[in-house]
Amino acid sequence: MIHIILSADRYHLEADWLSTYWHFSFDHYYDPENVNFGPLRVFNDDVIRPASGFPMHSHREMEIVTYVLDGKLEHRDSLGNRGVTSAGEVQRMSAGTGIRHSEYNASDSEPVHLLQFWIQPAVKGLEPSWEQKQFTRAEREGKLLPVASGSPADSSRAQSREALAKAGALKIHQDATVYVSALSAGQEVAHELAPGRRAYLFVMEGKVMLNGRPLEAGDQARVTDESKLTLAATEASDLLLIDLP
Repeated sequence: MIHIILSADRYHLEADWLSTYWHFSFDHYYDPENVNFGPLRVFNDDVIRPASGFPMHSHREMEIVTYVLDGKLEHRDSLGNRGVTSAGEVQRMSAGTGIRHSEYNASDSEPVHLLQFWIQPAVKGLEPSWEQKQFTRAEREGKLLPVASGSPADSSRAQSREALAKAGALKIHQDATVYVSALSAGQEVAHELAPGRRAYLFVMEGKVMLNGRPLEAGDQARVTDESKLTLAATEASDLLLIDLP
């Protein structure tokens, strides 16, 4: 089953410093039929205007992954971590027993565009932690590149823990894997889903066919009860795919 939600059907909030699309119930937006997709609880598509952002705030018991598409995002947290995440870079924060952090556009003149998604951890009570890593476009060209994963060592899926570690995927505390891909027009990639698994696809840019069904930039697909996904680009495209329990 493939449930497609078009870009125009996402919840949109326009504020003086933030333009955002929320894929699931978040903050003041609540839809009892759209709270989560398995352990995927939040998926926000944010554009933060220059010299603005989210002030210090708290999180608990959540794996928070941020992928910057354009611009630079500055992170500070109560553990003393401080970093600037640039385009193509991925940041992972395990909130665990509790952490406070702030996120600001690091530029005084250019907006920052990012995706941020929250995944519920498999284990509670973890010690909070944070890390970030750069992944180049060349690394994701023509393939699905794992950038964050908690896939178990005995996984029967195509990507073993060893392969994920070799790829340099950041560690999340859930049996899920986040992939990114850059496809040229006419290129195709495939992904197998083990029995009982689900997948979440977001088209960041371009146009693709998912098992023969068309999606464009901003569209999402929530996939269940499928054994194989075939992604064929009809024009140059950037994709994000999450394999979930």
